[in-house]
Amino acid sequence: MEFYNKNVLVCGIARSGICASLMLKKLGANVTIQDLKTEEDIEQINTLKENNINLYLGKNPSNSLIDSMDLMVISPGLPTDLDFVKYASEKIPVISEIELAYLVCKAPIIAITGTNGKTTTTSLLGHILKNYKKTYVAGNIGVPFSYYALDLEEDSIVALELSSFQLETIKTFKPIIASVLNITEDHLNRHKTMVNYIKAKEKIFENQDENDFLILNYDDLECRKMEPKAKSKVMYFSTKEQIKNGAYLKDNYIYIDNYPFINTDDIKILGEHNMENIMVAILMCICYKVPTDVIIEGIKTFKAVEHRIEYVASKKGVDYYNDSKGTNTDATIKAINAMKKPTYLIVGGYEKNADFLPMIKEFKDKVVKAVIIGQVRDRLAKDCEKLNFNNYIIKETFFEAINYCYENANAGECVLLSPACASFDMFKDYEERGNIFKQYVKDLKE
Repeated sequence: MEFYNKNVLVCGIARSGICASLMLKKLGANVTIQDLKTEEDIEQINTLKENNINLYLGKNPSNSLIDSMDLMVISPGLPTDLDFVKYASEKIPVISEIELAYLVCKAPIIAITGTNGKTTTTSLLGHILKNYKKTYVAGNIGVPFSYYALDLEEDSIVALELSSFQLETIKTFKPIIASVLNITEDHLNRHKTMVNYIKAKEKIFENQDENDFLILNYDDLECRKMEPKAKSKVMYFSTKEQIKNGAYLKDNYIYIDNYPFINTDDIKILGEHNMENIMVAILMCICYKVPTDVIIEGIKTFKAVEHRIEYVASKKGVDYYNDSKGTNTDATIKAINAMKKPTYLIVGGYEKNADFLPMIKEFKDKVVKAVIIGQVRDRLAKDCEKLNFNNYIIKETFFEAINYCYENANAGECVLLSPACASFDMFKDYEERGNIFKQYVKDLKE
């Protein structure tokens, strides 16, 4: 696609929208960026003005504005069923920031999606690949793809984390290796149905061909259903079954094609779900022909990702873990199961219409006390009572919840922040929530 002298409307002034706008300016496009925010609310307003990016603030784009455009780029947080997005889709191409960056990127891409485990798997993959060749880690992990896209050459590689929001509006995006880690209920406030959510995830491999690779979770029925839809070579990973063409877990070893590849005692990150993440990273590296010794060394030296079952500190004999990136119930279940001590769980946050009952069933014999916070607190408390789990308490603020745990947890127990919810009712994002938790815990007196 040619961008020089084209009129492009970028919707959403967050990280991906700003990076997309700056990249388009470098390509010679006439860029207008839109958001409901006012100038006072935009931290990088001076950067946008200095680069002669037109501002359209405080309202949604008008039809006349859209009619003057050649292309619309929408940020991942923007629902595609908004009236102005639907109108634009009938007039001009509407694409994601991921698709935009892909159109100018020369480097091959390894892409990862799934409900949970994306950040850990992408970070681990990047950690391994950086010891093999020039590697860029981007996407939903924090650095927008368009931040790097113009600088990427064919001899480098991109490890890309992708959410369902980012995948919704791709058109030609084609990774050489892709993975769908798992599928569990999430983001139904956006996608409405699980069918729509799964379709968005499946777009990660829709443009692949027989020369590409797709890695799927054998233990996840929804992932297994994807194999007939794929044109690429499919490989599986499993913690339950011995896989002939793929990876599996058995007797404290990760096996690749029935060969013991690495002992789990040599791995620093916790939980069976992380063994799945490691298997995916191994298979991806093997598909990309990374030497075995480079893969093993990378796994052995990899530490937990920030905000993902991240050890913070010990206070009065109580261990504190930050799992702020646990923004859905399945992630919280995995975090609870990874804990090796009786657990005080700080849970709750922004309403996403999730079903909390499967998560609460996991509380028995593991959660000493569920400390409930946030917008969902009343519904979450009622669900606890439905399942006769009465070891919960509601706290009005985040700090009251941490203080309660500090005052009541005993030596030999642990405190886990794993909200099972988004952060938007109290914080800017999960990173801010996790960073505040970590700093507050570190400041607690012994």
